[in-house]
Amino acid sequence: MKIETGLKLSAVGEFGFIDRLARIFNQHLPEGVTGIGDDCAVLPWRGDQKLLVTTDLLLDRVHFLKEKIAPRDLGYKALAVNLSDLAAMGGKPLWAFLSIALPAETELAWADQFISGWKSLSDKTQVKLLGGDTTRTTGAVVINVAVLGKARRKYIKYRSGARPGDLVAVTGELGSSEGGLRLLLNKELRDIGSPDERFLLRRHFHPRPQLQEGFFLAHQPEVGAMMDVSDGLDSDLRRIMERSGTGAEVYLEKLPVSSALKRCSQQYDWSLEEVAAAGGEDYCLLITVRPEGYSHLDRRYRQKFGRGLYPVGRITREKGKLIFLEAGQPVVLQKSGFDHFKI
Repeated sequence: MKIETGLKLSAVGEFGFIDRLARIFNQHLPEGVTGIGDDCAVLPWRGDQKLLVTTDLLLDRVHFLKEKIAPRDLGYKALAVNLSDLAAMGGKPLWAFLSIALPAETELAWADQFISGWKSLSDKTQVKLLGGDTTRTTGAVVINVAVLGKARRKYIKYRSGARPGDLVAVTGELGSSEGGLRLLLNKELRDIGSPDERFLLRRHFHPRPQLQEGFFLAHQPEVGAMMDVSDGLDSDLRRIMERSGTGAEVYLEKLPVSSALKRCSQQYDWSLEEVAAAGGEDYCLLITVRPEGYSHLDRRYRQKFGRGLYPVGRITREKGKLIFLEAGQPVVLQKSGFDHFKI
């Protein structure tokens, strides 16, 4: 292993760092094991059933603002973002593990409300909490969650399944969570009171993991690649491009956005297209679809869920090149998707 000296993480970014890990640890994996590079690791289990494993780390003042989120919402969200990873690969969740570091002076009521929020979602999704770890921190609250699920081998969707000519689609509106975050960063919580603002705040605090949608889409032969929108369409589509060896183009005028986000963007002078294209934590699903089967898939999806898919772009042959277009003209976004190490 080559040791780099003088180079900072900010130079390679989060995904450059992950790529370095993958190059080292994805070598010589046992047969049937998929490691670093997708929303979940995939392990052999029972017959054609595979075990899916995902984990996420949440840190105060990086992933959430403890003083601006109710502990019940934080408990719910800590589990939800991990379930979204399983949804992205078409899995059904089974068990969860929670490790949490809290200051010793934390009120017991705060911890009880956190667990209450977690349990509200675990009861709804039948995901049992089996263990984890608790410890004291002298600094920020740290939450680490691991979730295990299952899926049949032939129905697992990977980021590497995109092909040139595929249509790119999402299963929900984009940018509302980013809008809620912008409100939190620029206003006191008590001053966020209009219906539009409360809508955006709810989308940020209370994302819905699209487990049923992910399971359905994983079983559709027209679907190529799939992942969830956690770091923003800009970042997440690039992950599909990297794994599939393709490029992509996105049509900004087709990005689905809520009426609340449109009105707040006008009120606060936000770039609606940039919020939608680069804002993270929407946790809808991002898929690529074989073009000849898109209309049939969309019809079945509407029949199943009462709403359609949102086509937003196309996969191209230009490896590594992501182009944003508006009315057919290239556009350079001033904001990019989320990256932990980019400054």
